Amino acid sequence: MTPILMLGAGRMGGAILDGWARSQAFAAAELMIVDPQPSDAALAAERAGARLNPPDADLAAARTVLLCVKPQLWLDAAAQYAAWLAADAVIVSIAAGATSADLSREFGGRVVARVMPTTAAAIGQGTASLYADDPAALARAHALFEPLGVVVDLTDETQMHAATAVSGSGPAYLYAFVEALEAAGASAGLPAKDANRLARSTIVGAAALLAQSGAEPSDLRRQVTSPGGTTEAALNVLLGEHGLPRLLREAVVRAMRRSKELGA
Repeated sequence: MTPILMLGAGRMGGAILDGWARSQAFAAAELMIVDPQPSDAALAAERAGARLNPPDADLAAARTVLLCVKPQLWLDAAAQYAAWLAADAVIVSIAAGATSADLSREFGGRVVARVMPTTAAAIGQGTASLYADDPAALARAHALFEPLGVVVDLTDETQMHAATAVSGSGPAYLYAFVEALEAAGASAGLPAKDANRLARSTIVGAAALLAQSGAEPSDLRRQVTSPGGTTEAALNVLLGEHGLPRLLREAVVRAMRRSKELGA
């Protein structure tokens, strides 16, 4: 499956490069990276032996092409590079909204896998939703992303919109929640530094317990919630009519809508 050509090495591409380096999944010499404004991760990969911005003619050597450009730029990338690629190169795309059929067409009929990853791939804690109707392409995507964390196979390509809304965008929801909890702590009278430490440490610890215990979130929530206590009082607000369940449903719907718009 190597050499691997990465088209675009921005925030997500850089996280993937960092994760591969951390896990030693691929030798840097097996990587080619094309990015007009190389990130720190791309430059580090180059120092380790990757080829950064090689001549277009050299791209024909790539067996796997990881498309990591922004969703609005993938058509331009396909137009610029498709003609240089080997006919049997496999395209693995992280471009939100871009369908397999459109990707395959613009990349000259090559087989395609779609992936929606998260930036925690950089530390081996990523989550990647995968879809491909070609078994070889799906296997290629697994090989790229299994070293970076958890992979989830989707059985229907239309599920990628929901996966994008829940997982691809999900880390930002959590970071926004932590920001809001820090601000709430400060407004309640805690020094800002203490509010930040308390909020962040609590969220990290709760996430670790969720991951390691195997318990359902609802069970862990009930374990912390004493009848008539402080947590119940707070949850009456968070889980109320206009609370988190309604807000997150609407957030996911809007993210899905945008994913579909990007595909169009």
